[in-house]
Amino acid sequence: MRLKNVKGAKEKISQSSYVILDPKQHRGKMAQLFENQNPIHIEIGMGKGNFIIENAKRYPHINFIGIEKYDSVLVRAIEKLEGIELSNLKLIRMDATEIEEVFDHEVDTIYLNFSDPWPKTRHSDRRLTSTKFLKRYDAIFVGDPHIVMKTDNMGLFEFSLESFSQYGYVIEEISLDLYKSLKTDNIPTEYELKFHGRGMPIYFCDVRKK
Repeated sequence: MRLKNVKGAKEKISQSSYVILDPKQHRGKMAQLFENQNPIHIEIGMGKGNFIIENAKRYPHINFIGIEKYDSVLVRAIEKLEGIELSNLKLIRMDATEIEEVFDHEVDTIYLNFSDPWPKTRHSDRRLTSTKFLKRYDAIFVGDPHIVMKTDNMGLFEFSLESFSQYGYVIEEISLDLYKSLKTDNIPTEYELKFHGRGMPIYFCDVRKK
């Protein structure tokens, strides 16, 4: 997918009180930014922020951090936050491959929503549910590793379930069509609304490693 440059994106990001501009300097000390010891949940690939922002509004006793690779996408989330004060939300512009350099055994839950499926077999290690990434996540979790995933891509979903299982994760909840077994607390992403509107099934799983 080709992303359009957004004029002034870098400036808006640098000026936003929600953005952690030097995340690696806060490694292992994210709780200090929130000034509390509440659980930390992160979304890797937050897109335009609908999911992470709504979660922060709904669950004030959880600290949320949204991670996004692209300035042009992150800035859209920042624009949604204009005039809103959420003390339990922070945003980071970074690549997921740097995750261990930013967090150190302080994350309770990871959300992976509509991640890039990287459909070619030779790119499988780039998938956020590959063994390569699951090993990275071990270094950032505190307590039992916990991942919640949603996708419209059946191939990625099947790959992920196999990857989770081989790595020792146990499925706590699963749906092959989320909107036919709709969770009452489901918060949709922008992509989710788009795909559901086309009549496409949304695949969901909640897995934990003990």
